[in-house]
Amino acid sequence: MNPATIFDVQRFCLHDGPGIRTVVFFKGCTLRCVFCQNPESIDPRPEMAFYPERCIECRACLDVCPRDAIREGDVERIDWSSCDACGRCAALCPAEALRQIGRRVSASQLLAEVLADRAFFDSSGGGLTLSGGEPVLQSDFLAAFLPLCKTKGLHVLLETAGNYRFEKIERLLEWIDELFFDFKFPDSASYERYSGSHSRHIEENLERLAARQRPRLTVRIPLIPGLNTTDDRIDAFAARLRQLGIARVALLDYNHLWEAKLPRLHTERKPLRLHRDQVARQRIEERFRFHAIGVASN
Repeated sequence: MNPATIFDVQRFCLHDGPGIRTVVFFKGCTLRCVFCQNPESIDPRPEMAFYPERCIECRACLDVCPRDAIREGDVERIDWSSCDACGRCAALCPAEALRQIGRRVSASQLLAEVLADRAFFDSSGGGLTLSGGEPVLQSDFLAAFLPLCKTKGLHVLLETAGNYRFEKIERLLEWIDELFFDFKFPDSASYERYSGSHSRHIEENLERLAARQRPRLTVRIPLIPGLNTTDDRIDAFAARLRQLGIARVALLDYNHLWEAKLPRLHTERKPLRLHRDQVARQRIEERFRFHAIGVASN
């Protein structure tokens, strides 16, 4: 079995499912959302990041790079056309100015990392949350990893954007207790414009998951000011949710802090300069309730 590529494991999380949770972030996503909170998650391969404010000009990275991809004294420290993200520079950097984003782990290695928090799960009703990126893209790994989790009695929650063929997630459902499904737009044109993909698979998967008794499904809408928060968009969201028999939705406030990551990564993405609007959120909640769609408290 091939290992998984993950880019972070966060512990003691309180907003990614019930209880205290350990969240594993998988690398790779089929969407290219212009508002993605984790831009380092999109590429399925390991990649490098440079934090110039940490650099102490020790030159260790210059000596160790096998591809001469480090530029001395340059804010654009990495020659991205030469770098293969081997991570040797990051391993030697004493100031952690260079970081390899993405590492490969086996099912047994990852399970051991998660079980280190078992006492917190047991005392709080928590467990493991799979996030990303899009975890389902690594379904072969999950098909081996999740049964191991269930033999240990772990509560498993999967966060997904749903952009894949249903067969990929169908094979995993028996080992998943809860699903958080991020529904970003009520129409395919907006998905294509702002997320780089049509919504055919997303719509089909949401419909099929909503028709099942388990795992428990929560639909989440990330609020992107001006892109999916106008009254007509909320009305369209509500109409679609009612069609699917979904009577409750969770709203995710916009967080602009992802923009600080962009200068450190090899990406052409641009900051949106948007900010959350609590007044608009109140209006959105009221409009959902007008359509008989409840709003879950965060």
